[in-house]
Amino acid sequence: MMDLYQQLGIKRGASEAEIKKAYRSLAKQLHPDRNKDNPKAAERFAKVTQAYDLLSDKDKRARYDRGEIDEDGNPRMPFGGGFGGSGGGPRPGGAGGPEGFPGGFSADAADLSDLFEGLFGAASGTRRGAGSGGPFGGFGRARPPQKGADIAYRLKVSFIDAATLKQQRITLAGGKAIDLKLPKGVEDGTKIRLSGQGQEGPGGRGDAIVTIEIASHAFYVRDGKNIRLSLPVTLKEAVGGAKVKVPTPEGPVMVTIPKGSTSGKLLRLKGRGFTAKDGNRGDQIIELAIDIPPHDEALQQFVEGWAGGGNPRAALGV
Repeated sequence: MMDLYQQLGIKRGASEAEIKKAYRSLAKQLHPDRNKDNPKAAERFAKVTQAYDLLSDKDKRARYDRGEIDEDGNPRMPFGGGFGGSGGGPRPGGAGGPEGFPGGFSADAADLSDLFEGLFGAASGTRRGAGSGGPFGGFGRARPPQKGADIAYRLKVSFIDAATLKQQRITLAGGKAIDLKLPKGVEDGTKIRLSGQGQEGPGGRGDAIVTIEIASHAFYVRDGKNIRLSLPVTLKEAVGGAKVKVPTPEGPVMVTIPKGSTSGKLLRLKGRGFTAKDGNRGDQIIELAIDIPPHDEALQQFVEGWAGGGNPRAALGV
């Protein structure tokens, strides 16, 4: 079985950028939309996506490199010193363990019933129970069949779609396309679990875990549940007031610019931002920015004959 680095075709010491580059290249080749008649490609796509999801998480990658978790992100069995390890007898500071087990086991170190099941249960063919059971007379309760592995996906969502909670379509491994409803309070990095859409296992299918990536926007900036927009206005519109067209996630609306407005003045459009987890929607905050034309002779002549309106920096003591 290939390890996660081999799945992506990279070295164990690869940088974050190298991991991302390798994943993007493989995902482009293996994506189900491009391999509808190739189930092996879909299976490989699921594996490389799962590998990238784990290795792109610094904490999980460190635990994997230390051998604490396996390729599915599950903890490895705590064998401690092992069965042919570095010497017999109890571990330093411990109370030892069952006779004949190097390294020792205690009630805190491992569950013996799980250990014996892993070593002998599958070969014995006998179900462990409360009375007679496995080869050691039965330890504890039988484990339920394990579900299949989860499959990780990453879905890039446009800024506008995230703000309006527009339904998204995603193609899963195997070619199945489903409509995905974005949750209230969606943020960059939000994970959505799709029950039963993972790999098959003895106890049923695992789940699909979809991580949302919200794209940046050309002129909107997210501020919590609000959206901020810098709106250019002419000097005439700022001085005399005007009604101007302003973009919003749902489409343009008319907004009134008050007379005597200055750059930095804030206007608010209620309910035009992101939807919070409690269902309340944020606002769109508009910051006015007066646009002065660089070469306007009429404006230049006016300014030369104008007193200037006082000292706007007087409050600063200068």
